[in-house]
Amino acid sequence: MQTVSSLKPADAEVNRWRREQLVLTGFSLPLAARVARDPGYDLHRLIQLVEQGCPPELAVRILAPLYPKEAA
Repeated sequence: MQTVSSLKPADAEVNRWRREQLVLTGFSLPLAARVARDPGYDLHRLIQLVEQGCPPELAVRILAPLYPKEAA
């Protein structure tokens, strides 16, 4: 996982914009920050679900990316 300080300036700007959009939609700042860093989330679908009345926490669970498990 990348930290904000290890991101390229353009990546950091994209993450900031994504976080701001989520907060404006009603996401708490901690949840928005976590989701904004993960490119596996479809930001537009998250916002659409919340605008249709879905709680942000549930929208995140519904649209959680399915990542392959790492081989042990």
